[in-house]
Amino acid sequence: MKQPIIGFHKDEIGDWVADLKCGHTQHVRHDPPWQLRPWVVTEEGRKSRLGHKLYCKKCERREPFDQ
Repeated sequence: MKQPIIGFHKDEIGDWVADLKCGHTQHVRHDPPWQLRPWVVTEEGRKSRLGHKLYCKKCERREPFDQ
């Protein structure tokens, strides 16, 4: 199930995490060559992705929301 991004925050080690409308979160790392997300490293890039939908595995599995 895809959910829109409503914000971003950094986790305890400094990696970017997308806050999803459903209440879950998802890491959005730029870690070439495995994950190519250069937009995540700038504030402008992150803002450009607000509203973009990401696949939420937790919603598919009907897991409770992140605390």
